[in-house]
Amino acid sequence: MSRIAPALEASAPAYDGFVGWVLSLIESLGEVGVGIAILIETFVPPIPSEAILPVAGFLAYEGRMSAWGAWAAATLGVLVGALIWYAIGAAVGRDRTRRIVGRIPLLDYEDFDKAEAFFARWGGGAVLFGRCVPLVRSFISIPAGIERMPLWKFTLYTLIGSGIWNAIWIGLGFAFGPAIRPVLEEWSGLISNIAVGAIALLVLIFIAMRILRRLREGSTRRMPQPDAE
Repeated sequence: MSRIAPALEASAPAYDGFVGWVLSLIESLGEVGVGIAILIETFVPPIPSEAILPVAGFLAYEGRMSAWGAWAAATLGVLVGALIWYAIGAAVGRDRTRRIVGRIPLLDYEDFDKAEAFFARWGGGAVLFGRCVPLVRSFISIPAGIERMPLWKFTLYTLIGSGIWNAIWIGLGFAFGPAIRPVLEEWSGLISNIAVGAIALLVLIFIAMRILRRLREGSTRRMPQPDAE
């Protein structure tokens, strides 16, 4: 902390949007801020780790935090968030989760059944590789909790998947060094808007596809059936 404060007082970066808030948190709290930011990202998907972790790598490049410390804090933040989602899935259980999904507009029980079958088939692989996929990495812990995946296995896969993901992005920030900060200072607001816009677009596409599917199903049901001979 003592090494970070003087540099911040000399030149406070002007970040914009929620990405800016998170990045300022990292610069203020060091490695602890990295862990908190990634924990927040676990519950607020529009905050992209792809924008958070390179800054930690850049600060490590400048000698203002430890690269290993930032990696450990980020991985711990992912694990804490994952365990919370796991506990939620375990507490709600399969039947109640299925009922909840079936009552959500534009979703139905078949969606839950497909997700359950996918997780039953891939299990640990879904947790391992899901840590590298936006949105999925936040919620893959819920079916793991519902299916009561052994906690040691869930923890191991989470640590491996998130550890690799965090190392890649922190490493990129460290490798590119000074190129990272000016980009984020100028474009952090745009990054925030793009992240929110991309998620909103995916939601709209999903809604449009579901509405079209319901309309086709309704048309099929209304079509006159040929008389049996």
